[in-house]
Amino acid sequence: MRGPHNFWRLIRTGATFERTGAMRVALEAMDAPRPLRVAARVLGWPFQWLGLKGDPDMPPVTRALTALGPAYIKFGQILSTRPDVVGKDLALQLQVLQDKLPPFSVAEAKRSIQREFEQPVDTLFSEFSEPVAAASIAQVHSARIASTEERVAVKVLRPGIEKAFRKDIDAFYLIARLVELLAPSARRLRPMDVIAHFEGVVNGELDLRMEASAAGEFAANTSEDTGFSVPPVHWELCGRRVMTLGWADGIPLNELGAIRDTGCDMDALGRRVLELFLNHALRDGYFHADMHQGNLKLGPSGDIVALDFGIMGRIDEYTRRVYAEILMGFIRKDYRRVAEVHFEAGYVPADQDVDAFAQALRSVGEPIFGMDASRISMARLLAYLFEVTERFGMETRTELILLQRTMVVVEGVARSLNPHINIWEVAQPIVSQYIAANIGPKALLRDLTATVRVLGKFGPKLPQLAEAALVRQAALDNPPPQSSTWSKWQWFALGATSALAVSIGLHLL
Repeated sequence: MRGPHNFWRLIRTGATFERTGAMRVALEAMDAPRPLRVAARVLGWPFQWLGLKGDPDMPPVTRALTALGPAYIKFGQILSTRPDVVGKDLALQLQVLQDKLPPFSVAEAKRSIQREFEQPVDTLFSEFSEPVAAASIAQVHSARIASTEERVAVKVLRPGIEKAFRKDIDAFYLIARLVELLAPSARRLRPMDVIAHFEGVVNGELDLRMEASAAGEFAANTSEDTGFSVPPVHWELCGRRVMTLGWADGIPLNELGAIRDTGCDMDALGRRVLELFLNHALRDGYFHADMHQGNLKLGPSGDIVALDFGIMGRIDEYTRRVYAEILMGFIRKDYRRVAEVHFEAGYVPADQDVDAFAQALRSVGEPIFGMDASRISMARLLAYLFEVTERFGMETRTELILLQRTMVVVEGVARSLNPHINIWEVAQPIVSQYIAANIGPKALLRDLTATVRVLGKFGPKLPQLAEAALVRQAALDNPPPQSSTWSKWQWFALGATSALAVSIGLHLL
């Protein structure tokens, strides 16, 4: 949008997608309307000789995104969390998008660290290695803290990455505006919202203090989880462009042969991966949203160690309760209750038919439950569920899409460790425990207590608010005012006073 360079980037992007064959694949996956397909061909086909060739061994879309550079790679990763935009098949393909780029020099990394902390690297670290991993935004070095000789992982942003991302994001906004202009029917994909979401995620990842904060919160939430650990954050060595975590020894979960050689119980390990994810999502409402095998290690003590906290998911308590009830309804084959939960949550418009929706849900659940354990897939269930809810007018909910995508990845990790794992058998006790603690009389009492606590903050003001509300209502009863509608504060005062009185009465009883 800013500057003519964006038009050149637009042409180069179209040319690269055309040259790699990604244009047709992407447009078909998104079910793009004809005007958009024509415009894409016009922008891409005549200039395809200007496009980047990429790695011919990769699938077309991942090949094009990898060739175009870091911002496009990261955009592809974010799109892998949005099957509602790119379709299930392309989202699955983008999940394995390789985030490996040539590393930058150790000297450049040390200069970044020195600028960040205004100290020579040698005074901070007694050892500092060559890069051990290089991704689209940053790379990681092994080091030892000079004062303690503790081994740590030091993550450093790529030089100039902020400026490069700003330029590419501007080009993405231009593409999104052209999509809306040339194909109004494509607005259902909300291209501007997708780019805004991408920009927000990237801005968070370009400030490593935010990732350090995510790691710290995740570690605090999971500190009591048996068999799970998160590397500690070294806050004194964290800044906007540098993050330092404790070093995590272990075997990546994608090295199955090495894990078997340790004598580890693969079945139990697969169950633990699923149990941990469900606990984090339901109990904490804060989960690792990129739990693929490369971000999980089997530690020397047998713990599962999580890495890379750039993409985290968060769902509020009400959504967790809804999610748990939906899962439990399917586990019990109570499709009517699953339908009712969707209506109660407002996910499906009230003018739809509950019985018809329950029947559609049965068509989703029964074929899956008829499979043997090795073929039962919670990920497939969730995918079908979103198809049905879309037909019944359910609006896209980003937090549920991210949860679904993570469930697909976690299930894949569990099945790689144990192909015959029974997903429902693992999920049932966790979901049942959550429901028992959060839905029912105990939960109602806890909610009432929280309500009283909130109302208590307004306690000293409640008499004045109630009196003012009554005075204003008395004035409204005498004609000058044209409306008898109370203000929101009047209703709040009266309702709060009544609720407080009822709550006190219940407490005394």
